[in-house]
Amino acid sequence: MNRRSCIQPTRRAILAAALAPVLPAAAAAQPPPAARVPRNVLATVAMVGDVVREVSGGRIRAETLIGEGVDPHLFRPTRSDIARLLGADAVFGNGHRLEGRMGDVLERVRAAGRPVVLMAESLPRDRLRANPDYPDAADPHVWMDPTLWAEAAGAVEQALSRMAPDAREAFADNLARFRARCARLDAYARDAIGSIPATARVLVTAHDAFSYFGARYGLEIESIQGISTESEANLAAIESLVRKLAERRVPAVFAESSVPDRAVRALIEGAGARGHRVALGGNLFSDAMGRPGTYEGSYEGMIDHNVTTIARALGGRVPPRGLNGRLGA
Repeated sequence: MNRRSCIQPTRRAILAAALAPVLPAAAAAQPPPAARVPRNVLATVAMVGDVVREVSGGRIRAETLIGEGVDPHLFRPTRSDIARLLGADAVFGNGHRLEGRMGDVLERVRAAGRPVVLMAESLPRDRLRANPDYPDAADPHVWMDPTLWAEAAGAVEQALSRMAPDAREAFADNLARFRARCARLDAYARDAIGSIPATARVLVTAHDAFSYFGARYGLEIESIQGISTESEANLAAIESLVRKLAERRVPAVFAESSVPDRAVRALIEGAGARGHRVALGGNLFSDAMGRPGTYEGSYEGMIDHNVTTIARALGGRVPPRGLNGRLGA
């Protein structure tokens, strides 16, 4: 062995010994790895997407597949929609056939090993209302009761915590804040709807999306179409509702942002022909929220708008611009 080969290992040993105290300290000074939250996340409807964004605390931006003013009962995914769903890291939806025409695609996403979280289906069946249109499913419009929607949001928190366990505590804190806002919404709704005169507590809408809302706040619900807008509005149903409007002297009926208002206007005309003037009380958000970026484009704003619009039109007492003073802002 020559002199050079003997010296080289010695130099390496000296260098390693000199750096030994430094390297562990440098490694310890590195920030912990960020939580690996999935980035490519899809929500089927805006109400679900809003919960995902709230619980994630802005860590992910869940894009919504079915946009503003679109009826999810009738939505038929295009090829590009199917490609987006199949390419997503995770899909969050409502379930109970709200996305009925998307069911097969969601099963394919699940079969590929990616999470599919259906908020309404996380709730115990005895907390849900029946669906006469589809006996194998419950009424999907769970978000109309803020207390139930707050409970269903737990499924989002659990799913995100499995995907990014390092952020588990943050997700739990965000869920608690979301549930607190839902409780405040619920208290406002109870006061506002409770201020409607007892004889006027009849909510007439285009389709049966408000059953949970009526059960929670003591409103009789009447609608032209069933739980799914795939059911047809028929003349007999309209005539029956016209008689009830005239007999009960109901002051207003309501259109919905995601359902054509032709049948609702037929009710108004029919009641007028019977000598009873019925107003169009306003446009409610049922299966879709308001325009993205607006207050009504959030879950809180959607429910605030509905409660305030219904109570005002039926003779209740509500602030001019709703719970947070932001309606119409």
